[in-house]
Parts: sequence; structure tokens; C-alpha cells
Amino acid sequence: MSSSITYIAVLDVSRDTAEYIARLLRGHRERLGTRKGTRALGVFKQAVLVLRWFVDGTRIAQLARDNGISTPTAYRYLHEGLTVLADDAPDLSTALERAVAAGYTHLNLDGTVVRTDRAAAPGPNSADLWWSGKHRHHGGNAQVISAPDGWPLWISPVRPGREHDVACARTHGLIDALNRLAAALGIPTLTDLGYENAGGGFRHPVKKPKGGELTVQAQTFNAAVRGIHAVAERANALLKVTFKALRRVSLDPAAITRIARAALVLLQLEHGRTT
Repeated sequence: MSSSITYIAVLDVSRDTAEYIARLLRGHRERLGTRKGTRALGVFKQAVLVLRWFVDGTRIAQLARDNGISTPTAYRYLHEGLTVLADDAPDLSTALERAVAAGYTHLNLDGTVVRTDRAAAPGPNSADLWWSGKHRHHGGNAQVISAPDGWPLWISPVRPGREHDVACARTHGLIDALNRLAAALGIPTLTDLGYENAGGGFRHPVKKPKGGELTVQAQTFNAAVRGIHAVAERANALLKVTFKALRRVSLDPAAITRIARAALVLLQLEHGRTT
């Protein structure tokens, strides 16, 4: 029987990020009252396990084998890491307060569907709850608020992929919160037409009238809004391109909430930027 091959790999993440996660995990263990020497992995090795899954998409079986632990233990360590990272993500009010303090003239809002391969579930009228007709695949809808340059500031809990962006935004309280922000401080939110009729605090392209044409003024407005809002796609791209874990989720789709919020924290750590 041939022997296996051992090789050295370098994870494209700063050591500071791994140490930050390790501190979060240490605090979590202290709150649980975990005694020293009772865990198979120390907090730093657990942090590296989580990062390998996030950044490189390393399979759980491989992580378990590399660390000399069982597959169930590897899953438990991963979910524990997801939880402490997600808990460190800013809530909506904090993210908006930071945006105001940064002096932003406007915000961007855009939805993204995180693909998943474990999502079949019956929904209304026997429709598949997690099937996104727009994207033609299963997934969960997450709403992302970003800065004027497309830097992600906040990401919502996941909703089934069949739900439209504006419905998801209403469920999360985004419509009311962003309308209040615009009314109080004059900071509008730019969106695409998926958020039509969301309120006076939103700026989106003018819809072409049925059987008619847009005026020159409306065409000019649409070009301006689309041009400024286009950078919102950068926020979704930053999250999905940076972390393989967000390109396709093989865990329970409900876990997308923790994965997305954890990814936001990791991205902000790596770039040293929260606003």
C-alpha cells in the first residue's frame, strides 16, 4: 500500500486575524467554563481550522484528518467559530451610526443570493422555498448595505431565495430604518428597481411606463443612479470572491446567516476597515 503525501500550505490570511478569532474563542470557552486540557485543539488551531474552511473551502473530512480529530468534532469546532464571529458583526443600528459618523452622502442596498445545495423545502403553493427563480438555483437571500465606494457595512440574516429583495428588506426592518435615516439626516439609499415603492428615502431608476417611453430627464436620472449604485456589486463580490465558503453552502441553509455575518467580520479584520 502506497504512503500518503504530506505537504506544506500557506493560508492567505494575516496572523493578526487568526489571533483575533483565537481571542474570541478563548472568551467563549471561558464563558462556558471549559477546563484547560479538555479540548482536542487549542484556540489558535481551532481558529486556523475555521479560516481554512472559510478561505480555501477545505472539506471537513480533510480538516478533521489534518488535526487528528473526528469529523463530528471538526463540525462542532467550525460551528463554534462561526457563532463567535457572527456575534462580533455589527447590528443594523451600529452600522448606520458608523455610516453617519463617517459622513457618507448616501448608502447602497443590494441583495445577493448565496448558492446552496441543501435547500429543498416546500413553500407556499408547493413552490420550492429556497429556489430563486431569478438566479435559477437554490440559495438564500441576504441584504447588504454598503458605503458609497461599495465597502460592505452590514449584512442581513438569510431569507429563502424565492423571496424578492424588497420583501426581504421589509422583513429585516431595513425599509423603515433607511427611510428614517433619509428623513432625519438627508442620507438616501440607492437601489435597483427591485426596491420600487420602498419609500421616499430610496433612489432607484424610473420604471419605463407601459406602452410609453422615458423622458430625457428620466433617462438622465436613471443613468446617474445606475452609475453611482453600480459599485454596490463590489460589496457582494468582495464577500463571495474572498471567501469560498460563501460561493456555495453545503450546510443547512439557515447557517448562511452565521456564515455571511462571520465573513463580514473577517473581511473587515483583514482590511482594518469597518466603515
